[in-house]
Amino acid sequence: MERTPETTQTGLNYPAGYKNDTIRIDDLSPPISLHTGAQWLAKPSALPLARSSEVEISRTAKDYPGLVDETGCTTSTNVENIVITAEHHKNDVHIVAIALGSNLGDSFRNIEYALRLLEISREILRPIETSLDLDPFINVIDTSFLYQSSPMYVTDQPSFINCACIVETNLSPATLLYVVKEIESIVGRVPSIRNGPRAVDLDLIFYDQDVVDTRSGLKDSKDLQGELVIPHPLVQEREFVLRPLYDMIPDYVHPILKKSIEDLLKLVYDPTSPPMNKVVPFPRLTIPSSTPEQTPFSSIAPVPDTLTFWAYPCTTDPFRPSSKDAQPRKTHVMATLNVTPDSFSDGTQHDTLPAAMRYVSTSVAAGATIIDIGGYSTRPRAAFVSVEDEINRVVPAIKAMRNANVLKENVVKSTQLHDTPPEASNQPYHISDDIITKTLDVPISVDTFRCEVAEAAIQAGANCINDVYAFTGPDSWPLPPSPESENGREGSDCMNGMKRVARKYAVPVILMHSRGDAGSNKDYSRYEYFGVEGAATLEGVRVELGNKVERIVKGKGGIRRWFVVVDPGIGFSKSVKGNLEVLRRASDIVADVKIGGVGDDMYLNPLRGYPQLIGASRKSFLGAILAQESRNGDGDTGRETQPHERVWATAAAVSCAVQQGAFVVRVHDVSEMMDVVKVGEALWG
Repeated sequence: MERTPETTQTGLNYPAGYKNDTIRIDDLSPPISLHTGAQWLAKPSALPLARSSEVEISRTAKDYPGLVDETGCTTSTNVENIVITAEHHKNDVHIVAIALGSNLGDSFRNIEYALRLLEISREILRPIETSLDLDPFINVIDTSFLYQSSPMYVTDQPSFINCACIVETNLSPATLLYVVKEIESIVGRVPSIRNGPRAVDLDLIFYDQDVVDTRSGLKDSKDLQGELVIPHPLVQEREFVLRPLYDMIPDYVHPILKKSIEDLLKLVYDPTSPPMNKVVPFPRLTIPSSTPEQTPFSSIAPVPDTLTFWAYPCTTDPFRPSSKDAQPRKTHVMATLNVTPDSFSDGTQHDTLPAAMRYVSTSVAAGATIIDIGGYSTRPRAAFVSVEDEINRVVPAIKAMRNANVLKENVVKSTQLHDTPPEASNQPYHISDDIITKTLDVPISVDTFRCEVAEAAIQAGANCINDVYAFTGPDSWPLPPSPESENGREGSDCMNGMKRVARKYAVPVILMHSRGDAGSNKDYSRYEYFGVEGAATLEGVRVELGNKVERIVKGKGGIRRWFVVVDPGIGFSKSVKGNLEVLRRASDIVADVKIGGVGDDMYLNPLRGYPQLIGASRKSFLGAILAQESRNGDGDTGRETQPHERVWATAAAVSCAVQQGAFVVRVHDVSEMMDVVKVGEALWG
């Protein structure tokens, strides 16, 4: 592997006459040794009644007869093939895996701050930039889910938030190490005990397929202070590192161990322990005034503090035999507030501020954990609404929810005006101060496909974006539109605008499957290759929404994977049979399986592992089912229903969603559906 070096401050002394040739390890002074090393195995419960137990197994190349040439371990015959250079050619682009962890302070903010700092490497490297002779860059091109993990090694400390990212860079391993250590210092890491608490920790795990080790002699593989070792010597024993890597690069093969990330995860996996939780953080509605001082880099947006986070079990392991021992999961209930005069289910009911605040407060009192506010109906043939009108509908409602006096005043006014929503008429009129306080901090999602509306809503106090077109706009079907077409340009502008807003404010995003007009484009025959009767619609959701999610998450400027919640779009461009199939097998939408064709055409499901929102409340397909004649021939001719008459039908759909592991259910009738969710969780959660 030949590289053209650049000058950098690495602490290495180069041999005389060093120019553009590859440097061998044994040419450097001080010498750099690479060895098979000492493998450490640590299991907190390996011995009964022991807080911790540890076994050290030392191995040399002699322990692996016949495998020396295949493993990539350092020997006298292949050491010359493993190289380290000070700085690679400025035109080289390298792919690097970095693990991040935090358990002090606001861990979610710390990790987001560290990722933003990674992408301004020029500013981080400013003290030594003149000696690099290149234009340094680091681009985050993929991220894992966020995980909540128990501490390892030193167990008497708070639990960790862990993740990983993939970056592309033109920096050498040594310079990249300098950058991540500087970032740790900027975010706030201070000297502590080894493996102890930290505001943020960044570890270089893999760098292309390179092997680098600056240690002299057989040192403790856990003592890496001041050393550069790639691959990270402990990656194979750390589930909290392997699991995030599995999200992004499951097939990557460890350059020394010659095992894939998936295989390494299987080896470290303990079936007796509960699965690690994934988490979705929500930012606080306003950015603290102290943030500018905490973020002295003008090139990155201030990072908001965390309002709350939702945890859910990791249940998509291909090697987990069943979920019977999984941790109990919570199904969150999203209350639907349409401040529009023409919504399909509740138009004009909540389009005044008193009525809206009445619905919000009673929903929170009933158990809703998030409020979804929409100002533009997505029903077929809905009237056009300008950006300005949509903002003027949703922003006042959001601001009222974030102001205790305005919220309380409008709840009282709704009582005086008898402006009470029918579905809340059996609720008490009095709203306690506790409910007012709880409502002030409940997360708010804004239901919009326009970046201008999303940004205005977030600035008013929203914490999440819910986009029925998954950042591609209403005219993005059929997929993919030509980039040169008007629809293609509009779709690209919509994607870029929504990604910009979501990244700037670090908000979760709900991305729904749709095909333009909700009442059209219901043909999924192209996916009949799947071979399972009625499964073509489900496969279409995985392929089409998966394609959009990949574009949103991956590449420079992508959304963090842990912020994405997927919605299969029940009721949007699907037949009654298709809606039932998607609802009945919703867990398969995010399953860890291959999709997209047969044989060599198949690829890993892009939606695997994502949390899922199901929104079937009052939908027209439920009305179509209720209107059908009975299949039993008992004379039941069915009945026509209006949306508000489909509460019991919605209950059946919500029960199925809970059984299928939905992370969130979006409903109109919160009190009734909370009962359904509670019983459903007791049955299947």
